[in-house]
Amino acid sequence: MSGEKDLEQIKREAAEKAKELAKQRQAAKQAGEGNDPKEVADQVAEPEVKQTEAKAASPAGDDAELAKKKAAAAAKAKAAALAKMKANAQSDEASEAKEEESAPVEGQDAELAKKKAAAAAKAKAAALAKMKATGQVEENVEAESPAGDDDDLAKKKAAAVAKAKAAAAAKRKAQEAGGGADASTDDDDLAKKKAAAVAKAKAAAAAKAKAAAGGGSADDEKAKAIAAAKAKAAAAAKAKSAAGAKAGAEETVEEKKPSPNQPYLDKYVKAITDNLGDNILEDSYINPLSKDVPTLVAKKESYYRLAEFLKYNELLGFDYLSELHGTDFQTHMEVYVHLYSYKNRQSVALKVKLDRDNPVTESVQPLWAGADWPECETYDLLGIKFEGHPNLHRIMLGEDWVGHPLRKDYEPYDVEV
Repeated sequence: MSGEKDLEQIKREAAEKAKELAKQRQAAKQAGEGNDPKEVADQVAEPEVKQTEAKAASPAGDDAELAKKKAAAAAKAKAAALAKMKANAQSDEASEAKEEESAPVEGQDAELAKKKAAAAAKAKAAALAKMKATGQVEENVEAESPAGDDDDLAKKKAAAVAKAKAAAAAKRKAQEAGGGADASTDDDDLAKKKAAAVAKAKAAAAAKAKAAAGGGSADDEKAKAIAAAKAKAAAAAKAKSAAGAKAGAEETVEEKKPSPNQPYLDKYVKAITDNLGDNILEDSYINPLSKDVPTLVAKKESYYRLAEFLKYNELLGFDYLSELHGTDFQTHMEVYVHLYSYKNRQSVALKVKLDRDNPVTESVQPLWAGADWPECETYDLLGIKFEGHPNLHRIMLGEDWVGHPLRKDYEPYDVEV
């Protein structure tokens, strides 16, 4: 039993010495005195093995041999643990050193990225300047960039005019391919585009002059707006005049086209001249403002005679009076009579011009009873007198009314009325 106690005491002493040695090695490591982990394990295990062997030389038997093996195994395990701690410490130191080395590398990468970004910005600015010099920059970029010199302005004008010409040529070509269009429309479009381009160039020049004089951005915008408005108004006026000219040309063409009622007018005129002579009519025409009605203008002295012929001639037979009224043209008065033939399903207008100072003509009431009240109304409102009327009187105003309200020179007798 005493041998086993001595063995336990030896184990404890060996363990305490191993701990002490481990502490010393740890302190040495912290002080910068690192040793190889294998050497440390051998140094820790060597004294313990020696002590175990010396103890085993005593007469302890099989128990002493077993204790010796246990002590050797414990010493090796402690040495391995210490070596592992040492290796971990060294790996931590290596990682810290690596982080310290990588820090300046990351700083260098950031600096390199900044230089690359600056170089890219310079390259972009150079490319933009080159595009502007070759005239490839769009109009909005040109508006944002500083004003150029007179050469740049001339280039812009030339480019705008060329662009307008190209657009007009393309449009003309497309219209010809699609069946063709009016050439005047293309010319008008080209003129509009040229005017717009010139106005735009003028606005740019005004903006440039304003900027050179030190004007503010608000003034520039105002000048541009005024120039654009003027250009738009000029283009609209030109388009309107062109449209008016075109409409006038179309009207002329339409007037030249024969009216479907022209054969009827020729028929009436031939019948009149064959039966009454050439001195009956003052004029004859198709009135486009009144559904192309054939119109006959009788001379003042032939008015009643022509009306009588239009009613009783077998070829014409205008047996119905649908309308009669008078008109003040300031230079003269006119009486307008619209007649209709139920037999031929045709109509005609009969006119006579009268002296404005003394508007007197013959009444057609004896021919068409429907002229009774229209002639009274014309007398009441215009003062035209119809000789031969059975009862010519005012039918709207009183007999004591002064003047005739539809005359252009009419002045109310009583202003308050």
